[in-house]
Amino acid sequence: MDKNLRNYALVTSAYWGYTITDGALRMLVLLHFNKLGFTPIEIAFLFLFYEIFGIITNFLGGWIGSQFGLRLTLYGGIGLQIFALVMLGVINFEWAVWFQVLYVMTSQAFSGVAKDLTKMSSKSAVRLVVPKEQESKLFKWVAILTGSKNALKGLGFFVGAFLLEVFGFKNALFIQASVLFIIFLSGRFLPKNLGKIKAKIKFKQLFSKSKAINILSLARFFLFGARDIWFVVALPVFLRTNLGWTFIQVGTYMACWVIGYGIIQSFSPTILRQNQAGKAPQARTIQIWTSILTIVPVSIAVAFMAGLNPQIVITGGLIIFGIVFAFNSAVHSYLVLAYTEDDDVALNVGFYYMANSGGRLLGTITSGVVFQMGGIESCLWISSFFVFIAALVSFKLPPIKSTPLQIAKNI
Repeated sequence: MDKNLRNYALVTSAYWGYTITDGALRMLVLLHFNKLGFTPIEIAFLFLFYEIFGIITNFLGGWIGSQFGLRLTLYGGIGLQIFALVMLGVINFEWAVWFQVLYVMTSQAFSGVAKDLTKMSSKSAVRLVVPKEQESKLFKWVAILTGSKNALKGLGFFVGAFLLEVFGFKNALFIQASVLFIIFLSGRFLPKNLGKIKAKIKFKQLFSKSKAINILSLARFFLFGARDIWFVVALPVFLRTNLGWTFIQVGTYMACWVIGYGIIQSFSPTILRQNQAGKAPQARTIQIWTSILTIVPVSIAVAFMAGLNPQIVITGGLIIFGIVFAFNSAVHSYLVLAYTEDDDVALNVGFYYMANSGGRLLGTITSGVVFQMGGIESCLWISSFFVFIAALVSFKLPPIKSTPLQIAKNI
């Protein structure tokens, strides 16, 4: 097998394996602690450390990857996820409730570090393992990695709900840790120095000096905050408590949405007809699609307020939101690589996904608080406001000065 293709396969398989456990773990925690009587706000705070430590990891992860290689950060993330799963698997439900909450938050902190180490490493590695003669198809490669990741995260939602229903909370966690350990062992086949640079990076260089990356990161912050405000806590709790769905129903429903979203994302280069040389996305592409997305949560909220059937409203709204959001996410993931060069890729991607984690943190906490105070409609109105801000910010993006293919020729 071609060396670059082998490395791409190793990176992708590691990311896939982690992603399934990430989705499953989130669904396990959310549904199990909802069953124990935790309120939406309390459930949201269970994920507080997950998002906070994700921000810190993205800030420092790019530096670690550039200094020690992306293999260390990628499989270090896999190892931390195994530890988080085992740690949560030995929880004692006889402990005081406050200590259980703290314990779960701590395990989620390790999982948050794991998530963003693997994400930063995988996205950065793709920029480095794509064959130079195929760099004009970078959008397609990135879309496949990102889209398949999201599809598998959706599968993880189903896996988590299924394992919880069939094997129980603790056994579900140990099963996942065992499978992930097998993937961890494959790390020795990836080049040790992938992504490592010789130059020493000063602390001030961890902040992006690129105007385009800074603007794109700010837009990403509000874009993903907008999604998580109504999707992460509010939606599953709404389905479980307001509509009376079972664990399996909630997990399967959300899994189908994320899988469909991931499939659309994988095929977005073809759908948008931007998978050919000279037709890669530009700043204008993200400006158009973010503006369109602004309308979707407003429409869902208005439909709820009009008293339409909630199951039809939420399903139709989710389908439309998922399609438009998938285009936005795929183009975003391409632009962060198109605006950067090889030597800065780990640092810029780390900074960019730090903003992503910041948006998820704000969205997660807001989701629990707003849902408990104002219901799903309030979450949707705030979501639309966040998308609107992301759209305004994206209009400040400069044109891409050179395509990835041109960059490759100049190195």
